[in-house]
Amino acid sequence: MEQTYFRKGFGLKKELRPLIDAEYQSALVERIRSRGYTDQFGDVTVRLAQEFGFCYGVDRAVDYAYETVHKFPDKKIFLVGEIIHNPHVNHRMTEMGISFIYPEKDGSFDFSTITPDDVVILPAFGVTLQDFEELREVGCILVDTTCGSVLHVWKRVENYAKDGFTAVIHGKYTHEESRATASQVNKYEGGKYIIVRDMKEGELLFDYIAKRPGHLSREDFLEHFAEKSSPGFDPDVDLEYIGVANQTTMLAKESLAIGWKVHEAMVERFGEEHASTHFRSFGTICSATQERQDAVAEMMEEPPKLMLVIGGYNSSNTNHLAHLCRQHTTTFHVEDATCIDVDAGTIRHKPELDPTADEVVETEWLPQDAFDLGITAGASTPNNKIGEALLRILEIRGIEVKLDLPEGQPA
Repeated sequence: MEQTYFRKGFGLKKELRPLIDAEYQSALVERIRSRGYTDQFGDVTVRLAQEFGFCYGVDRAVDYAYETVHKFPDKKIFLVGEIIHNPHVNHRMTEMGISFIYPEKDGSFDFSTITPDDVVILPAFGVTLQDFEELREVGCILVDTTCGSVLHVWKRVENYAKDGFTAVIHGKYTHEESRATASQVNKYEGGKYIIVRDMKEGELLFDYIAKRPGHLSREDFLEHFAEKSSPGFDPDVDLEYIGVANQTTMLAKESLAIGWKVHEAMVERFGEEHASTHFRSFGTICSATQERQDAVAEMMEEPPKLMLVIGGYNSSNTNHLAHLCRQHTTTFHVEDATCIDVDAGTIRHKPELDPTADEVVETEWLPQDAFDLGITAGASTPNNKIGEALLRILEIRGIEVKLDLPEGQPA
């Protein structure tokens, strides 16, 4: 019987590595890294965060997409959603002939055009259990690039459902990963979940669990979390046993704090002994997310005059890096290097954590005197876009960068 499900690639990584490196690596970024993550360009001191850009899961997903195109040159290849949250990489996928299947407003996907002869790539965030089962029924070839860190969270959530615990998930209920994670409770009859966006929304949950004065009524609670909880969710029953998990790209400290607050509320209401058997929390924070946040925190101990954060506006981990930086210094979150206009000398950026916030254009944004420029990038941002953004800033500054590059290699 022909194999139709692949999770470990096709053994083409070594063959395709030169091509992928040529498209996504940067000699300028490697130079700065080799010099201890700090380099001098004219009167600009560039400081690179010690962990930035492509993580292992993203690297793997991109590799598998390239391998899939080379493995099945005569088949239609589709991608569920986006491979990762980076406009440049997703545009490159389109150029390679991959067709994107975008979600409807409610987050669902229409797979009616998929046939058994087609190939479907599942993104690094994963897909819901329902979507996966629907695609398996079609009989098409599936190339699963779901990140191992995401699978780790799924296993925890699955075990919570198996043991009768409701999964409290720290995440964005509209995000592909959170939807996919929450769906894992459906592997067991009666599995339940509830998703909280942040500490502020979490307070509504904590207060209800502890039955604190002024907590939401049952009706108001159900109305608020209607789209953020499993069908038929009953807060008076389903919050008795709780297991905590998180979308892997959320702020790590906030995920831990939410877990602690849930435990605190259970102790307040039922006592320590009850909480010890009715509450579970395991480490489901992605190491790459944690490392990038830690690297920014270390840089902010002596913050640069200006901080550049590069990555998709719909990238959760990039947004959180920008949020961390804004607390310490002037920060510009740009989606791509093209947000920096050399001719006009302007920068187009998103000033808020909200991914739906409008971009703004700044004109006099570069300091007049010598300054430190800090740079980091989300886990979905390739090095070539980091190098390109830096070159644009230096060009505005009138600083020429000379690199000895083989023909065709990106700066």
